[in-house]
Amino acid sequence: MARETRHLRHNSQMKNKTVAAWLAFAGGPLGLHRFYLAGFGDTLGWILPIPTALGLYGVQRMQNLGVDDTWSWLLIPLLGFTIAGCALTAIVYGLMPAEKWNARYNANASADAPSGSTNWLTIGAIAASLLIGTTVLMSSIVFSFQHYFEYQIEEARKISQ
Repeated sequence: MARETRHLRHNSQMKNKTVAAWLAFAGGPLGLHRFYLAGFGDTLGWILPIPTALGLYGVQRMQNLGVDDTWSWLLIPLLGFTIAGCALTAIVYGLMPAEKWNARYNANASADAPSGSTNWLTIGAIAASLLIGTTVLMSSIVFSFQHYFEYQIEEARKISQ
């Protein structure tokens, strides 16, 4: 019963689509958009920083140990895929029709409430998410495959000697 009351009380605040899109893009790997929309009780909001931290640890390992560190090339894509996933979430939020946004996140508001409308700042979040998210995703895929194939070549050389 207390959980339902907290859920209803939390949802009585208007959630702005533009704010959610920018939070997903800029602070998504830390779960900020999840906390904004669902509150601090959101499990996924607390889980999102884990792959982000592991990916940052992989970047630090590569800076200290070089590009041949196996753990680096296993951990860094976690950061890239998390950033890309949050950018995709920002795009989904930004492109969501106002009626659907307000029905999902502003249940007490009318279908055409301004909090669900799209404006130039929303479009900016979509464009930034497309640009950065695609770049990070492709870079993560290339990084992973390049290091995987280099590893395979090294193992093949060891076997053939």
